[in-house]
Amino acid sequence: MTHWIVAPVVLPALLAAFIVLAARFDLVLQRTLSIAGTAALLAIALGLFALAADGTPRAYLLGNWPAPFGIVLVLDRLAALMLVLTQILALSVVLYAAAGWDRQGRHFHALFQFQLMGVNGAFLTGDIFNLFVFFEVLLIASYGLFLHGAGAARLVAGFKYVTVNLVASTLFLFAVGTIYAVTGTLNMADLALKAGQIGPEQAGLLRTGVALLLVVFAVKAALVPLHLWLPGTYGVACAPVAALFAIMTKVGAYAILRVHFMVFGAEGSPAWGLAEPWVVPAAVATLLLGTLGLLAAGTVQRLAAYSVIASMGTLLLILAMPGTGATAATLYYLLHSTLAAGALFLLADLVAERRGAVRDALVAAPAFPQLDLLAGGFLLAAVASAGLPPLSGFLGKLWILGSVQAHPAWPWLWAAVLVTSLLAILAFARAGSLLFWRSIAIEAPLAADPPAARTLPVLPLVATGALLAVPVLLAAFAGPVARGLEATAVQLHERHGYIEAVLGPSRLARAEGR
Repeated sequence: MTHWIVAPVVLPALLAAFIVLAARFDLVLQRTLSIAGTAALLAIALGLFALAADGTPRAYLLGNWPAPFGIVLVLDRLAALMLVLTQILALSVVLYAAAGWDRQGRHFHALFQFQLMGVNGAFLTGDIFNLFVFFEVLLIASYGLFLHGAGAARLVAGFKYVTVNLVASTLFLFAVGTIYAVTGTLNMADLALKAGQIGPEQAGLLRTGVALLLVVFAVKAALVPLHLWLPGTYGVACAPVAALFAIMTKVGAYAILRVHFMVFGAEGSPAWGLAEPWVVPAAVATLLLGTLGLLAAGTVQRLAAYSVIASMGTLLLILAMPGTGATAATLYYLLHSTLAAGALFLLADLVAERRGAVRDALVAAPAFPQLDLLAGGFLLAAVASAGLPPLSGFLGKLWILGSVQAHPAWPWLWAAVLVTSLLAILAFARAGSLLFWRSIAIEAPLAADPPAARTLPVLPLVATGALLAVPVLLAAFAGPVARGLEATAVQLHERHGYIEAVLGPSRLARAEGR
């Protein structure tokens, strides 16, 4: 048992508390601590990723209480992958925010670290109740981050965001109580064993609890018709916060993968096959509505918000399908879409700072400083988000198209992916034309050239460039990445290693009658 497993939860918690207590009046110190802490988290995540690469799940028993009675964190390939993804996005966001966005609220960096604590804990926890706890930690922090900078639009959208998530949290508690009443446990490994032993008289109650969990995770993942909170929230949040929020929908997707495949996904379990009949049609609807939102978007930030919805539709299209190939394709597209969306949000802010009063509105306006550089960045983000070759979005969609062929309705699923990809290309082409091409044709200078726009910002440029580089790297190293994701998918579906790491080999042997 390595103590480094608990570090992604403990380090941001301690750092957030220290910032509030000792550095709340010193912004430079807050920035230094937050950037250094996030960089340390990335180093720790990479170390844990290397540790998990041997294929052996590892459990960390807090207080050394044996599972399923105590709190347990579990490191496997999937958890390590999500940790690395989170810290890459977080480091880019905190570097961007340190260029000035963090001045608009005193507690930005403390809330940022609490958000990382919640997200990291959600990926590491081996208990459904503690998954609820970490969901609440990241949501409470997100409420404060979302209102960072204030403004009437954020207050209105924030009320809707808080209301939706409070309802989802209530449903989560109902689901947890129902599952515990039937099984007597909430430990994921223990549930994986006991779910298959539930008699027919309680099978309906268990399915009800699992269905409620699916609804909660669908809210987090912005699955239609539970997506209505996302455009307003992501469309008006400050750019670094919106970019960080790109990981929050993936927490919902991760929870579906972890709970509905590993815990309740064994054939013979009363909840087996519960997700697919509902998730696939809803994913198609999410993909279609997200793409229509791209066409109708009036600002670059709204464009980025709807790209999150459309990418979640593409991702969830195969997430609920059986087989390790489909799961591996899900993970590849998850990596790509998270960082591509984060880059698009940051680019929206860079453009808005340089266009004067029109901000990032998709209307023609005079040319602005660093237009060529930002046009190149937007082109790269658009190619990645729309799924054009040669970047990882194209490879991910090819993998998805190959994976859905096992579904009876695969011709319709192919049509949905291909048609929405064409419409997404048109949406991004329209946005790029209005922002950059038509700006070049207008010779008049901006009425008010913002002082901040006259210089080349180093930290925002580095942060955005780092996120834009990931789709290129995912495409360049697609072979090794794909092999690693296939191994991750195999470990997720083959549950014995996880159960043995948490409960011990003797408990697993007794449950299997060996």
